[in-house]
Amino acid sequence: MTSQTITTPSANDLRAQAQRALNAIGCEATIDSSESSAVTARSPINGQSLGCVTSSLANTSVENAIATATDIFRTWRAVPAPVRGEVVRHLGIELRAHKEALADLVQIEVGKIRSEALGEVQEMIDICDFAVGLSRQIHGLTIASERPQHRLTETWQPLGPVGVISAFNFPVAVWSWNAALALVCGDTVIWKPSDLTPLTALATTTLIRRAALSAGAPVDVCQVVFGDASVGAALAADHRVPVLSATGSTRMGRAVAPVVAARFGRSILELGGNNAAIITPSADLDLAVRGITFSAAGTAGQRCTTLRRLIVHESRIDEVCERVGKAYNNLRVGSPLDADTLVGPLINVQSLSNMQAAIKQAEADGGVVVAGGQRHDSPDSPDSAYVRPALVRMPAQTAIVATETFAPILYVMAYSSFEEAIELQNGVPQAWLPACSPPICAKPNDSQAQLVAIAESPMSTSGHREPKLVVPLVARKKLVAVAKAEPIVGRPICAVKPRQ
Repeated sequence: MTSQTITTPSANDLRAQAQRALNAIGCEATIDSSESSAVTARSPINGQSLGCVTSSLANTSVENAIATATDIFRTWRAVPAPVRGEVVRHLGIELRAHKEALADLVQIEVGKIRSEALGEVQEMIDICDFAVGLSRQIHGLTIASERPQHRLTETWQPLGPVGVISAFNFPVAVWSWNAALALVCGDTVIWKPSDLTPLTALATTTLIRRAALSAGAPVDVCQVVFGDASVGAALAADHRVPVLSATGSTRMGRAVAPVVAARFGRSILELGGNNAAIITPSADLDLAVRGITFSAAGTAGQRCTTLRRLIVHESRIDEVCERVGKAYNNLRVGSPLDADTLVGPLINVQSLSNMQAAIKQAEADGGVVVAGGQRHDSPDSPDSAYVRPALVRMPAQTAIVATETFAPILYVMAYSSFEEAIELQNGVPQAWLPACSPPICAKPNDSQAQLVAIAESPMSTSGHREPKLVVPLVARKKLVAVAKAEPIVGRPICAVKPRQ
């Protein structure tokens, strides 16, 4: 397919739409193209700056945020968990009331199509519902002891301020997964959002502050801090932040983890992915092609759950390449604000350059571009990065295939035996979400048990992702021996006196 021309809205139009969304949410932030500030907003839809952002919430330093979070934690940890859950319940109410406006901001700052933007906000609502229920289930065991008139009880105690570093591709959902659980567990939250998504962060912070007020909690139980990588580095190094949850690149993870470990802190790292799907000889290609296309092309390939490798039995590979290639050529690439668009822009031109370099290397390794890969021009927005998802047939799993490129490139490789397919699936360092069509029912000791087979793609047609099995450890479990007549004073534990 030849390159198409993309029509995009102007910076003035996007700025006005973003300001309307902020106002609808009740956020006092303003966007002004004529002023200067440390926080600026930009949209990948046209690749242009929307202007400087002014907000009282954007002036908090990382030191002040940590000090405030530490101070509030002293009283917040003693609030009963179901009462803490009221903050999260009210956050869910706020999100339901302002779902459309927050999705507007996600679209403008990230370039997601409408269904994906709404789906991300829905994930926030879903985790609020889950966390509210969890607030009444933070319970421990009562264990028999060999000592007479004694028993052992365990309790979960809050850890302290939790740092959250989020990436641009899920600017609000990742924060909510961490914050909702941290709050019900009795921890305060300090959020360092991506510097590419300040508007969604300010809007979300406005909602959580209002939720806290409605529940009678301190408004600063959750705070936001803007800045460059130095803010994340400060959170990683500070002993007053016992847990740091960071989402981003493996490069970022390698920088954060040793620093947190050096002070015996806890890190929760959600990093890269290089996911694969295995297509067997008996696969239903009508079902498989739909799943492959949405999994590999959704969010313009900018998800850690994106399908990046397709491992196809040699008897079906020609057919699969033809059918997936046809689907790729029929995808509507364009402004995510258009209702019929299925693939929006990459976040910036650098991501486009990375994609083009990866395709060039794949071709040097003997790969053949079956479909896509070409940039679509936008005369009014030369700094936007619209590209058709690429399907590349590879002779082997080369180094570039084993490297995560955060863009819509799907490498296709052939296999002969299922054992070979498993070897290819496990032959990269980042994979964590495998799939198989049709799903495999493995025996306990079967080699196929190495593969977690799932029938659905990571991306459904409605724009919702499969939930991740990454749950922050925001409370520590203590096993405490409790004597019959000697209650422990000064610790928030539940000492149960044995029955006579």
